Amino acid sequence: MLYDFHTHTFHSDGVLSPIELIYRAFVNGYSTIAITDHIALGSLGRVIKEVSEDCALARAYWNVLAIPGVELTHLPPQAISEVAQKAKELGAWLVIVHGETPTEPVEKGTNLAAAQSPYVDILAHPGLITPKEATLAARNNIFIELTARRGHSTANAHIALVSQKAKAKLLVNSDAHDENDLLTPTLTETILDQAGVGNQQYQQILNRNPLLLIEKINKSSLHPG
Repeated sequence: MLYDFHTHTFHSDGVLSPIELIYRAFVNGYSTIAITDHIALGSLGRVIKEVSEDCALARAYWNVLAIPGVELTHLPPQAISEVAQKAKELGAWLVIVHGETPTEPVEKGTNLAAAQSPYVDILAHPGLITPKEATLAARNNIFIELTARRGHSTANAHIALVSQKAKAKLLVNSDAHDENDLLTPTLTETILDQAGVGNQQYQQILNRNPLLLIEKINKSSLHPG
């Protein structure tokens, strides 16, 4: 099974509509896909509503768990938890924070703010994450991403090493912007190999951790269903 909790559509910088991206992922063997467009406070309500409707339609007719989510991107760190809470209240099942990737000028303190928030589910491409940040993420049941996205992926080996030492839960996500970015079994294994993850950890990262995240989503008090 393929699980992917980080993708983008034409609601931000992706190419396809949510329903088309979901269907292409389903045809490619996905069991779960989250639509997590870049978002800030001004566009929360509109994007969450539109994505939620497409995800509900997909779940009704195809055997795929389509999750409406958001990626909080380039927010002031002090605002992250408040906006994440608002996103959940507006119907987002999943909240990702755009971490301190080395390829973009993300404000310092973003990783730390995300790792401390009870409303954040995934810290995406966190770059040179510190042991303190990874330990906080582990303590707060926040998952840390190993990404397939070019540029962001240059820090995967560091992220894997620090996160595993802190016993933080790792996931592989595509950060897809079109159908050509979607995960395949070969691609996920390549990402883990290049990050220096041992074979014994494959099942934990590729299968068990995604199920733990889905369980977390289902238990959320703000989850609408």
